[in-house]
Amino acid sequence: MSTRLGVSGESRIYDCLSRALHWLIAALAVIVVSLGWATGEAPRNTLTRDYALLLHRSIGLTILLLMLLRAMWRWRHPAPLLPPSVQGWERALSRSTQLLLYLLFIGMPLSGYLNAAAADHVVSVFGLVSVSPLIPENDRFSQIAILLRDGILERMLPVRRISRICVSRTPQPPG
Repeated sequence: MSTRLGVSGESRIYDCLSRALHWLIAALAVIVVSLGWATGEAPRNTLTRDYALLLHRSIGLTILLLMLLRAMWRWRHPAPLLPPSVQGWERALSRSTQLLLYLLFIGMPLSGYLNAAAADHVVSVFGLVSVSPLIPENDRFSQIAILLRDGILERMLPVRRISRICVSRTPQPPG
């Protein structure tokens, strides 16, 4: 048999579609993170910010769809076997890491979509088609992003960013 096939006929490499999806999603992830940073820095109520948000959300939804396709493809086309030299704990770590990445790359775009929909923002795919909200507008749900940005949750975490630590220990009035 070919050098691509193992003793029992299993492939030692991923198939073309798996590799194409992997690298396409990786490239889109870099772009969507960059757009997220750019959106945060852009002044509110400007065309630049609106355009960056449109691209950020559109690429995020594209990642979600591609990850769902990838998960279905992976279910029908399992990954190649790891070499026998890989230890058991390394295999477990590999499987755990892959599962975590699948969950993150499906969960992050989904949570972004749900947050935008709950805040009653129009979620459009590249300005071509609008995605209807799965949930009704919800002020409490849309405030989760604000909660994460204002440092309230961060005060409970064991490691805090230095820029958010207040010198004063006295409580500050809201607003």
